[in-house]
Order: sequence, then structure tokens, then C-alpha cells
Amino acid sequence: MEHADLELPEPDTKDWTWTVRHRCPECGVAVGELTLRQAAELTDLAAQQWTELLSHGDEAALRARPRPRVWSPTEYAAHVRDVGRVFLTRLDLMLAEDTPSFQDWDQDAAAVAGGYSTLDPRQLAPAVGVSLGAFAARLREVPLGEEQRRGIRSNGSEFTILTLAQYFLHDVVHHLHDVGRPLKV
Repeated sequence: MEHADLELPEPDTKDWTWTVRHRCPECGVAVGELTLRQAAELTDLAAQQWTELLSHGDEAALRARPRPRVWSPTEYAAHVRDVGRVFLTRLDLMLAEDTPSFQDWDQDAAAVAGGYSTLDPRQLAPAVGVSLGAFAARLREVPLGEEQRRGIRSNGSEFTILTLAQYFLHDVVHHLHDVGRPLKV
């Protein structure tokens, strides 16, 4: 299935930063209650679930969109892989610089440029595991007392390392919910 033949999803213009303060009513996760170490552990658990889904799920179902303009499980997984890469870069900046500004990242442009809809879920599985695993590992390396280091997104949203990890985890877990695989805790 060629991506050009698919209708693009509606761009997500919501500001999801509220999820670090409130339980998400859609996926049920309350990331704002988690410590940095808990976020790392749950990221590893989510990585396992994504890898399992992509490695052993029905390939046709993994490539199928449930509705027009809604990503397939494979497309969501590719997004999650890229979220891991983007957030690892942001975390590294926060550890290296005082209050860095994050470059914009257009997830919709990344989906088109990355050909998300054409990816093989079996080949994508290890990349998702590596991406999420690298982020979780880096969280575990954050020195004590550094969790409050800050960074600023281009829209002015300010994060600490802790809230960046919580926000990241919500995205990864929420998309498991989107594909009908809520995080098993």
C-alpha cells in the first residue's frame, strides 16, 4: 500500500502537555504521578509490548488502517520509534545545556518522509525496541538532583527532565491504547 494513496490523518494540534498534571481520560494513564525511574521501567515495558505486537501480530492487521485518516498500528509504531529518537536528543540537550530550546519536530511530515505506511512491521519491531530502550537507559543515567533541569519547546512549553519523561511516556502508552493494546502494568 503506497502512502500517497492514503488520506493523511488530521494533524494533531492539541497541546498534550496537560497529561503531566492530569490522568488521560482516553488511555487512563496518570504519568504525572511517576518518578523518573518508574517512567524508565514503564518505557521498557511499553517497548516490550510494541515489539511483541509488531513481531507476532497479524501482519495484514498491523498494516491496515482502522478508518480513513487514522494511522495503522505500523504507522503508530514508526511514530513511537521516532518519538524515542527525538526525545533522546532533547534529554541529551537538557543534560548538556542550561535551559535549551528544542527544535520543532513535525510528526506529520516525519510520517510522510519516513514512509510509515510502507514499513514492514517485522523489520520495524527491533528499531522501536532500540529507540525506546535507549531513552529508558538514558533516564536511568540521569544523576540524582538533575531531574529538575529545564528545556523549552518552541511553543514556549517548559519541561523538566522529569516532566519530559512523563510526557514522552504518555505518548508511547497512549498509542498502545490507540492500537487496542493498553499497557499491561
